[in-house]
Amino acid sequence: QVQLVESGGGLVQAGGSLRLSCAASGSISSINVMAWYRQAPGKQRELVAAIGIGDSTNYAASVKGRFTISRDNAKNTMFLQMNSLKPEDTAVYYCKARRLAIPTADYWGQGTQVTVSS
Repeated sequence: QVQLVESGGGLVQAGGSLRLSCAASGSISSINVMAWYRQAPGKQRELVAAIGIGDSTNYAASVKGRFTISRDNAKNTMFLQMNSLKPEDTAVYYCKARRLAIPTADYWGQGTQVTVSS
């Protein structure tokens, strides 16, 4: 089992920045990929950014160039640096960890609210 706890959300004006953190505990060694997702009211949950083996990264087109995903393996923590925030970035942001070894498994955090005012 893996436990994930997000923090760092809040209210910010458009153009501002926030840094989200996701602290992982439990069977950390089994995790291969970690990612940030978000879900706005009335919308489906969507992938924001992911970081995988060798720290390869990928981003949603809507956040590329503004958001940066990273992780500190020594602290078992993943980050999402969000710059130039827009009102459309408003959502609950979730941390996800994936184990690729069979049986594969996905673990989710409880989410942290990000609100960007115009």
